[in-house]
Amino acid sequence: MDAARFYDVAVIGGGPAGLTAALYLARARYRVLVLEKETFGGQITITEEVVNYPGVIQTTGRALTDTMRRQAEGFGAEFCLATVTGLEADGDIRTVHTDKGDFTCFGILIATGAHPRRIGFPGEDDFRGRGVAYCATCDGEFFAGKPVFVVGGGFAAAEESVFLTRYASHVTVLIRGADFTCAAAAAQPAREHPGITVLTHTEVVSVTGDSLPRVLRCRNTETGEETVFAPDEGFGVFIFAGYEPETALVRELVDTDPQGYILTDDARRTSRAGIYAAGDVCRKNLRQVVTAVGDGATAATELEKYAAAMQEKTGLHPRKPETVPADVEVKAESAPESGGAGQGDGLFPPEMLAQLRTVFGRMASPLTLELHPDGGAVTAELRAYLNALASLTDKLTVTEAAGDGAYLPCVRILRDGVYTGLAFHGVPGGHEFTSFVLGLYNAAGPGQPLEDSLRARIAAINRPVRMQVLVSLSCSMCPELVTAAQHIAALNPQVCTEVYDIRLYPALKERYNVMSVPCLVLDDGQVIFGRRTLDALLTLLGV
Repeated sequence: MDAARFYDVAVIGGGPAGLTAALYLARARYRVLVLEKETFGGQITITEEVVNYPGVIQTTGRALTDTMRRQAEGFGAEFCLATVTGLEADGDIRTVHTDKGDFTCFGILIATGAHPRRIGFPGEDDFRGRGVAYCATCDGEFFAGKPVFVVGGGFAAAEESVFLTRYASHVTVLIRGADFTCAAAAAQPAREHPGITVLTHTEVVSVTGDSLPRVLRCRNTETGEETVFAPDEGFGVFIFAGYEPETALVRELVDTDPQGYILTDDARRTSRAGIYAAGDVCRKNLRQVVTAVGDGATAATELEKYAAAMQEKTGLHPRKPETVPADVEVKAESAPESGGAGQGDGLFPPEMLAQLRTVFGRMASPLTLELHPDGGAVTAELRAYLNALASLTDKLTVTEAAGDGAYLPCVRILRDGVYTGLAFHGVPGGHEFTSFVLGLYNAAGPGQPLEDSLRARIAAINRPVRMQVLVSLSCSMCPELVTAAQHIAALNPQVCTEVYDIRLYPALKERYNVMSVPCLVLDDGQVIFGRRTLDALLTLLGV
């Protein structure tokens, strides 16, 4: 057993429940690893305003969970962006299989949360990414000046309908029941907003159209009367109809209710020894950040006892966590929004610089950041951005070439003067900063660790493949696909991955009818919407 990958507890899921558990366990001097496949912070990170978390007057979901993570890191909790592919739960030592290798531990906490629920009306799948969406923060801007329909009556529907008024010409909320199901205070802004109409006792019958939705048909659930909406300018449909638990990983291991939520006792123990669960993945009456935090603390306290008992029983003791000063952030999730000139020490926050220098210091080969300008303001931003990165290390050099291509400005990554297949069109800020840096690391080597089976599948690609990934810098779901696609290109010279900030290139948006991100275009033809893990992307590529 590899001691470096042996933990007291592995937490699967980096939302509020998982972050709280990590904080408590690390503070109690137990070694804990948090595994997250997408973005640390969970669903709450897309919430623009949090006003009901005790002790905090007002904040954003991302700011709140970023603080939780820094607290946990300060006590020595460890974090890894990885997709868990399987669990071995028998015996005293459990194994967690991921796309970054295997980890062993005494106890496992399932804190995987939930994902948006589909409704299932005709047209929902057909127009997903082309008019049907599930994330207002990611996709709202695509519907500027168009009417939007919000389907759902809970807190998310109430909050996001108000958010969407920033872009939409008008928002219509369709609620199956008699009223919003959330607290009256939460629904009040939507009810009183002049740009929002609320239709109760209303359900979607179908959405039809051509390449984009053109007709929405809905039904009054009391009278049966149907109404048809067919605005000339088109429309969008945002679905906020609750969530489904992310329990596919453990459904055969632990007991769940008919809806798939994990059943636990008051101590957050599941039906299988050594496996605990916390947060929105559990059956519970209230799903809020504050209840997830309570679940995480409860589960961690019980896991402390369990890990101590296992240490005594087996005689095995994972190494103790290493504390970090409270004002140091070990890993950065995203960079500031693009803009501003200056060297790295000025453009990037101080807490990010140590992380960047560490990554650059590990790069095996130097890289050239080849800027292809168009002479506009974005080129100036991109030039300053690249020079700031290069000022932090002698492993990066910035050069300029004649503007080559239709979508400029862009930066191409070269190794030994040869194009690696990695390019970014626009300025890789916001949520795409981390994926861009990981792309550099993977292109320079040694890169992120991968299972041998995944490396073999990447090497098996024996034909030219072009992947265009269309993203928004505000999209928290885009980096997973970007990182996976870039990793494949970095390891196989047959593959090219180009990333585009769709906001800057409306021609691409129109060409592929993009109304949602991330959007993947394969070989200039096949268009696929939604995030993908590395494993899923390789399957899509036929290997």
